[in-house]
Amino acid sequence: MNKNLTKLFSICQKPERRILGLMSGTSLDGLDIALCTIKGFGKETQVILERFKTSPYTDVFKEHIRKVFAKQRVDLQTLTLLHGAIAQEHADLVLAALAEWNIQPSEVDVLASHGQTVYHAPAHFHQQAKFGNATLQLGDGDQLAVKTGILTLSDFRQKHIAFGGEGAPLVPYGDYLLYSSSTEHRILLNLGGIANFTYLARNGQSEDVVASDLGPANTLLDQVVKKEFGQDYDKDGALAQSGTVNKALLDALMQLPFIKAPLPKSTGPELFNLDSLNELLRQHAIRIAPVDLLATLTQFTASAIVQQLSPYIKENTSLYCSGGGVRNTHLMRLLQQAIPDTPIKTVEDLGIKSEAKEAVLFAVLANETLVGNPLALGTMPALSMGKLSFPS
Repeated sequence: MNKNLTKLFSICQKPERRILGLMSGTSLDGLDIALCTIKGFGKETQVILERFKTSPYTDVFKEHIRKVFAKQRVDLQTLTLLHGAIAQEHADLVLAALAEWNIQPSEVDVLASHGQTVYHAPAHFHQQAKFGNATLQLGDGDQLAVKTGILTLSDFRQKHIAFGGEGAPLVPYGDYLLYSSSTEHRILLNLGGIANFTYLARNGQSEDVVASDLGPANTLLDQVVKKEFGQDYDKDGALAQSGTVNKALLDALMQLPFIKAPLPKSTGPELFNLDSLNELLRQHAIRIAPVDLLATLTQFTASAIVQQLSPYIKENTSLYCSGGGVRNTHLMRLLQQAIPDTPIKTVEDLGIKSEAKEAVLFAVLANETLVGNPLALGTMPALSMGKLSFPS
């Protein structure tokens, strides 16, 4: 038998697997690397997070990605070159992390790589009748596998699209397996570049899961802060807190078609960006100071989230937050003020580092593909995700 298949079968037959989950989001701040030991599969999945770090990208690398990130028109050569270059960079960061942890690549069974999303185009966004949902993540799995020497699963989102989904969000598959509860209803809210949530009814089945993107969390805030203040983000939401909410702009934002569209849905910086924001300001003849703009956008994030989550906020419901937005104390305060009777916690209360959650969940998805059964979730049919790349 082919030696790669022999090793694959050996990994699948182990009582537990060591899987390295990789996630790089729309913030482009770096690569989240989560080394997990995973035992079992399905609802019996048990995860131990052994090590975690976020390896920052250099400014030069960020600029290379920004040349094609969330843009309708890009240089095709640059796009092509980045597919391999991102894989090579991620491989270097993985090898450096393992060396820092005194772990040999041969001690890791599987690499689960999300890749770098550069364009997300669900049908409701591109509105071209001849085409369906589409999304593109760069970071070639073969190059990752060859350079690290680790069996790699990558490009998870394409299977979701092949089955009629939008390719996002995928996190709910792991949320259901790891965080379902017999004692309370749970909302898991990820405050990354885009806000998305998973609703897990108490004692609910997989078909009861509701999951969707909700709109921007950090993406607009970070873009404004970068442009106006030269900072990567609004630390603790202090700039926003110093400003005043512009009601006319807030009302206009809350009337955006995406916010009013029914769930489930997905989005990204392709829709929520400085160009679209400036066009909205122009349409409504609004002139606004930068701190007031941040105040309004932060309130918009909180209001849009709460409005769309309201059908799922009921008695005995807890809200667990993750992602970079958890560190925005002003945003978290606005959320709590809007739903004072609902406890707002972080996923660390469930035993996982907030920053590590998405990387861990891609490790879980890889484990399900290797040893689990295809999982039906909400209205989606049963599927398993990820493309396999051998290191030789």
